[in-house]
Amino acid sequence: MTSSPASPKTDLRRVDINPDFWYPLAWSKDLKRGKTIGRRFGRFPIALVRPEEGSVFALEDRCAHRQVPLSLGKVSGEAVQCCYHGWAYGRSGRCIDVPYLGKGKLPNGVKTYPCREAGGMIFVFPGDASKAESVPLPPLAQVNNPAFKTRHFSPVVKCHYTFLHENLMDMNHQFLHRRQMGQIKARFLGQDAGENFIEARYSFARTGNQQPLAERLIFGKHHDDPNREQPVEEIVSIRTTYPYQSLKIHDKDGDLIMELFSVYVPNTADGMSTQTFGLLSVLRPKTPFLIDLIWPALGIFTHRIFEEDREIMELEQNAWRELGGDHNVEVFPIVRKLRDLLAANGVAPGTDTTAQAEVSREQPADPVVV
Repeated sequence: MTSSPASPKTDLRRVDINPDFWYPLAWSKDLKRGKTIGRRFGRFPIALVRPEEGSVFALEDRCAHRQVPLSLGKVSGEAVQCCYHGWAYGRSGRCIDVPYLGKGKLPNGVKTYPCREAGGMIFVFPGDASKAESVPLPPLAQVNNPAFKTRHFSPVVKCHYTFLHENLMDMNHQFLHRRQMGQIKARFLGQDAGENFIEARYSFARTGNQQPLAERLIFGKHHDDPNREQPVEEIVSIRTTYPYQSLKIHDKDGDLIMELFSVYVPNTADGMSTQTFGLLSVLRPKTPFLIDLIWPALGIFTHRIFEEDREIMELEQNAWRELGGDHNVEVFPIVRKLRDLLAANGVAPGTDTTAQAEVSREQPADPVVV
C-alpha cells in the first residue's frame, strides 16, 4: 500500500489513515492459544491466529477458495483451517493443505501481514510489508514501568479517526466536561511542531470550587482562593506523532505523573467508525496500595469523560454526513496545524491501496507438505 499526500483543499474526513505504520488490532488477552479472531483495518479484513506453539500471525481474513473468513476456522498445529472445506494456511500465507487434493496441486495462498505483540496488544503492519522492519513501534505510555499502574481502554466511536485527534488536541472543549471536571479553563502555553508531529501545552485554572474525587486523590487537593482563579500547577502536553497521539501530565517539579497513549484504527470500509486503543499510566502514590483503592473511581471518572467526548464526536460525524462534507470553521491555530498534518501524512481520496494485496494473491505458492 502506498500513500499519496492530500491537497490542502481535500476534505479531511475523506483522507484515509496511512497504512505504513504499526496498528494494534486486538488485546493480547483476547486471543487464546489455539484460537483465531477477525478484525478490520479499514476495508481490509484481517485474521489474527495464535497457534498452540509460537507467536501470533496475521493473514487476510478470506480463504482463497470461496472467500469465507479464516477467522471462523480451526487452528491446527501452526496453521489455520478454513471452516468450509478445511483448506489450511500457515503463517507465511501459503496454502499448505487441501484435504482432497494431492500435495503437488496446492493452490495460491492469501496475503500475510507483519505482526508483533507489545504492551498487551497485537500490532499489525497493514501497509508495504518491506517497510515493517524499519518502522518502530510507538512508545506505549509507561506500560512496562512498575512505578506506574496502567489501565487499558478500547471503545468504538462511530466517526472518522481525525475527529479523535482534534478532540484531544483542543483542550478548549473543557466546557463540555463541566459536570465531571467542575469549572476549569484551559490556558494555552505554547507548541512545538515538526515534519510528522505537533504538540500543544496547557495549564488549567479552576474557576469553581468543585474538584472531582479521582483528580483530588491522584494530584492532591487544589486549595481554593475566593479572591482569584486557582491555578492548577500541572502542565498537560498533547502530541500527535502521526498516526499516534499521547497526553502527558507533569507536576510543578517536572516529574511525569500521568501518560496516555492512544491510536485510532478505522474498522469499517468507509472509514466512518474507529476502534480506539489506549493505555493510561498513572504514577503510583507513595502510600502503598492507595492506587488500587482509587482505581475504580478513576475508571468511572475517565469513562464518563470519554462518553461525553464520544457523543459529541459522533454528532460531528452526523453533521458531516448530513451536510455532505466538512463545513467546520476552525479558528484555533494549533488545530488548524493538526489538520494540515493529518492531511499531509494520510492517504488522499482515490488512491489505490489494494494493488499489493491483489498481487500477493496472484503469485503461486510453493507446495508444502504438512
